[in-house]
Amino acid sequence: MQRLVCHVDMDAFFVSVEELFDPSLKGKPVVVGGKATERGVVAAASYAARKFGVHSAMPLRVAARLCPKAIFVPGHFERYREYSRKVYEILQTFSPAVEMASIDEAYLDLTGTQRLLGPALLAAHKLHEAVGAQTGLRCSLGLASSRLVAKVSSDQAKPNGVLYIVPGMEAAFLAGLEVKKIPGVGKKTEESLHKLGIKHVGDLAKLEEAFLASRFGRWGLALAGKARGEDAGAWFDTAIGERDDPKSISHEHTFREDVAEYDKIHTALIRLSEMVAKRLREHKLYSKTVQLKLRFQDFTTLTRATTLDHGTQLDGELATAMIALFQQAWDGKTPVRLLGVHAGTLSHVEGQMNLLAEDKTQRLREAFRSVDHIRDRFGERSISLGKTINSGIREKVHDNPFDLPGKSAKEKRTDRNPGRMQRPLSSPDDFGE
Repeated sequence: MQRLVCHVDMDAFFVSVEELFDPSLKGKPVVVGGKATERGVVAAASYAARKFGVHSAMPLRVAARLCPKAIFVPGHFERYREYSRKVYEILQTFSPAVEMASIDEAYLDLTGTQRLLGPALLAAHKLHEAVGAQTGLRCSLGLASSRLVAKVSSDQAKPNGVLYIVPGMEAAFLAGLEVKKIPGVGKKTEESLHKLGIKHVGDLAKLEEAFLASRFGRWGLALAGKARGEDAGAWFDTAIGERDDPKSISHEHTFREDVAEYDKIHTALIRLSEMVAKRLREHKLYSKTVQLKLRFQDFTTLTRATTLDHGTQLDGELATAMIALFQQAWDGKTPVRLLGVHAGTLSHVEGQMNLLAEDKTQRLREAFRSVDHIRDRFGERSISLGKTINSGIREKVHDNPFDLPGKSAKEKRTDRNPGRMQRPLSSPDDFGE
């Protein structure tokens, strides 16, 4: 039976959701992610704003210079999560194998659904219409025999289109595209390929695997497979819906203005610890190694880590460790630009701890689970420690939410958790993109 994969990518998702609540934004240059004067980055831009060169991950201040008339919207995380769930529910009516790759894109395995949904292209159009009719949002769909080609074809179908790559035509479809269109190829790999005279995927496909392996190692072998339209590399190696636990969980915050007041930094560390701890609980994971990231006014960056005597997923324990690391690393006067809280060495087992403290710890876990439930239902700012209420730190709208539909730890079918908060490395560029 011929494999059929569909990649669904919501068009300008955050902006489109904002337009549902404020129709006056339609057709205007809109930037989601924060205020024009903030240090943050663009989470999403409307197509009208993109005409001025504005794109996601661009600093907000740069976006303001490129598009002075843009409307800047801080973003509403709860709305995006709600509509992501609506989309997920629609996708489940078309296939039992659905994987949310992020808050605004998903893969469906439509193999063997022809008798129910009809031919591939007809099924795609039915899905396209269902999403539009039931959510008021637009999406682009790509269909192919592999996840990789389906993802590339949905990108080529934007905005609001459907593109089906007939089996056997994968390599021909990819050949004329620039190499940067291959998922996982970032700026560094693109530059390296250009130096070899490789500008298009077709150029890449002509090279021997041995040559690519000698230049790029295992990533070179993955590139060779991708150029042929195959699912190659860490991101595409698993079946749809079969994902591992996250390797680490972290949150960072860049202050609007550099901060040298200890109380503000102390509050920020507590808030970031709250956010990381919530993710740990969502995945039913415990962290034994925690790390502080600290960036100063001159962009000097340092990290400090410590290993706990037992795994934790509690806000207070994380915060205590972070504050201790900060006190060791900070000279008490140098302004701080960025703070980061990182949880590593993750396990589903808490590890041995003091039996006398276990009863108290269990009560704390139950209390925080109740707090998590309230935040999920009424928003992350609906309940917080008194000290962090006015911290000004909130989850970035472009971060994956804690409970992305279809990726919750509660839904794991075996000992492996299909959820992942971030994708595994597919190339050497991933940390810099």
